[in-house]
Amino acid sequence: MPEPISVEELQLAARNHGMPLEALRYAITPVGLHYLLSHYDIPLVDPVTWRLTINGLVARPVELTLANLRERPDDQEVVVTMECAGNGRARLSPRPLSQPWLDEAVGTARWRGVTLASVLEDAGLRDGVVELVFSGLDRGSEAGVEQVYARSLPLTEALREDVLLAYEVNGQPLPPQHGFPLRLVVPGWYGMTNVKWLTAITAADRRFEGHQQTVSYRLRETEDEEGIPLDRMLPRALMVPPGVPSFPSRERTLATGRCLLQGRAWSGFAAVARVEVSTDDGDSWVEAELERDVDSPWAWTAWEHAWEARRGETALLCRASDAAGNVQPLVPHWNLGGYANNAVQRVSVAVV
Repeated sequence: MPEPISVEELQLAARNHGMPLEALRYAITPVGLHYLLSHYDIPLVDPVTWRLTINGLVARPVELTLANLRERPDDQEVVVTMECAGNGRARLSPRPLSQPWLDEAVGTARWRGVTLASVLEDAGLRDGVVELVFSGLDRGSEAGVEQVYARSLPLTEALREDVLLAYEVNGQPLPPQHGFPLRLVVPGWYGMTNVKWLTAITAADRRFEGHQQTVSYRLRETEDEEGIPLDRMLPRALMVPPGVPSFPSRERTLATGRCLLQGRAWSGFAAVARVEVSTDDGDSWVEAELERDVDSPWAWTAWEHAWEARRGETALLCRASDAAGNVQPLVPHWNLGGYANNAVQRVSVAVV
């Protein structure tokens, strides 16, 4: 018997949403289909009174308006695939109690803004800075502690030329649910890093000890472990489920004959080097054709494989390998938070 869904999980699932897998056909995910996760309430922000402050170990504390950021000449656009660290959590057993993602917590968007490095240069980082702490306007309570959502980045990562303070997505101002008026975008890192409703950046000389850094988003098997912090996305391939679905089970049915299997793959460590497809529940694998249809090192890669579908039932699988040697596993590794489950996707189909 499957584990029952709790009321808490239903509340989270009603507030957040994944990207329908048929949307893998889009090179750039429409904003309304991009996955969405908000830990706390979506804040109502007045763009006129909103300010971004940069403080801590800086020579010149900075306060910027949205107009100040938009007027800067160093704006740029980066196409980024972003995935939630909890993607795949609902497929673990026992299932961790949190947002019950299956495979759909991902999306690829064009983010426009100014480089974090250029803004930090204006503030003038002092010697001894170890991390940058990013604080949002969203507030909530976890483990009995009221807090704002905040995360940190090591200085070396923060100074990358492609890390953005983004005010636009896909050519339009950020919608409220995606962090209006400003959010952090860190290409290659899991989604929790990309702090929304950004209001403060603090240069610090020590490791940030906030809840979202030291308690959440760490790979642990027991509560008393310190755990390993999450950062870059592990490789994953996803397939557009072929055929037609039944309601509400989503079981797939397709006709015999040639079927073009398609999908996308990504990794936060290195470029996707290979995608393999199995049409016999993992008994054999063939290499798919890759097409890099998005001009960005941080965006997913399209893949396809022509399959001659024959009558019967089977499971379709796909797995990605990146140029750094990382390969998707066939089975997940369980952990307390249900993070980084990049086990291969399985799509059961009936060919008729």
